[in-house]
Amino acid sequence: MGERDAEVPAKSQDEGRAPAPTSVPRPGSGPDSESSGARASTAMRYTGAADRRTRILDRVRVSGFISVSDLVSDLGVSDMTIRRDLRKLASDGSVRVVHGGISLPHATLRTSEFISRARSNAAAKKRIAARAAELVRDDDVVAVDAGTTTFGVAAALPAAFAGTVVTHSVSVVQQMLHLPGARVVCLGGELFTPSQAFVGQTTVDQARHLRVRTFFLGAAAVDARGVYVEADVERAVKVTLMEAADEVVLVVDAAKFTSTAPVRLCGLERIATLVTDKAPPAQVAKEIERCDVRVITASRGSETRGTDGTTTGPD
Repeated sequence: MGERDAEVPAKSQDEGRAPAPTSVPRPGSGPDSESSGARASTAMRYTGAADRRTRILDRVRVSGFISVSDLVSDLGVSDMTIRRDLRKLASDGSVRVVHGGISLPHATLRTSEFISRARSNAAAKKRIAARAAELVRDDDVVAVDAGTTTFGVAAALPAAFAGTVVTHSVSVVQQMLHLPGARVVCLGGELFTPSQAFVGQTTVDQARHLRVRTFFLGAAAVDARGVYVEADVERAVKVTLMEAADEVVLVVDAAKFTSTAPVRLCGLERIATLVTDKAPPAQVAKEIERCDVRVITASRGSETRGTDGTTTGPD
């Protein structure tokens, strides 16, 4: 069918019924009787149909597209229930039904390459982003780097956020449209399509006049020698935003510890906090300890800082 609007099955008899009081139906009851115990135990929690639809919207705003099968798996309900939700959201103008799933109702500014990278280690990136967003106060002034994990930080900001976000990322600017109470400072310049970001001297000059409390930094690779990016054209803007920040928070999934990238951005001594999903390899961990970098491991909720040991923290 391509990208044209796809048909959704006709309304079922139980359209409009009151939502179940729990998020995951018991196996063998209701229209979702095919849900297995394993699926129910790992399903996303929600309190009813309205909450479920809100979660669907949150997902599609991050990725630009989500399939029916993914929603069935993530939410622990039947295909029929999901399709009812999608019909309701489409009738409200919130989403567009396309072959196999839903997309945003308007043309997304995110490229297929960006969406593909966002889907790589998506679960880990989501945990990292959510944990990093907890470091942001409701009235904070932060800068958000271009990249899929840093985009996730912007997407994880709460509705109550009324602070300021500085960014050169087109995708982050688009995401911030969902937080009308926030102030957004967009750093313009030449568009670098692979990262969906503005770069160049114009962008750098704008960033030099700013100050933020925290800069959420993304990277293509991390090792004991430092932090790396894919293209030299990205480096100047990132360095300038690092200099504008009181604190630099590096957000990377564990795959970046075994990845390679050609352009060295900085040493680990420039990083105040690392948010990741698994403990870094031994050599990286040794350098992190030497540089007194705080490590927040989103998957376990543990925090370490230098030689101070480990304390329990929120996931």
